[in-house]
Amino acid sequence: MENTIRNSDRAPLPVGLYPHARKVGNLLFLSGVGPRKKDSKSIPGVELNDKGEIVYYDIETQCESVFENVRMILEDCGSSWDKLVDVQVFLTNMKDDFSSFNKVYAKYFKDIQPCRTTVEVNALPTPIAIELKCVAEI
Repeated sequence: MENTIRNSDRAPLPVGLYPHARKVGNLLFLSGVGPRKKDSKSIPGVELNDKGEIVYYDIETQCESVFENVRMILEDCGSSWDKLVDVQVFLTNMKDDFSSFNKVYAKYFKDIQPCRTTVEVNALPTPIAIELKCVAEI
C-alpha cells in the first residue's frame, strides 16, 4: 500500500515538521490547516497587539481562509473538495463561534456533507481561532 508525503505549493507552510498531507492507499490525510496566508505573517480576520496577542478576530473570515487553504492542499495533493469524507474542527471559543462557524460551513459543505466532529481547544499553535483536520478520498 502506497504511503507518501504530499505538499502544496500554494498553501502556507506548516508551523512544524510535518507535511500538508499523507496519502495512504486511496485516502489523503491532511495535517491541521489554519487560516494563515502563504508567505505572510498576517492571518485573515485577526488583529494582534504589540505582544502578538489577539485583540480582535472575525471567525467567519478565518473560516473562509481555512476552507480555501484546505481546498488548495486537496487539489495540489491529488484530491478535491467533493472527495472530503471526514472533517475535524478545532475552535478556541465554542460558545461564541459555533453558530457563525456553522453558517459558513453550511455554504461550503452543503452538497458533500462529510462526517464532522467539532471540539473546543484551549489554544492553537498560532493566534488563530479555528483549525481543520481532514480526510479525503483520492
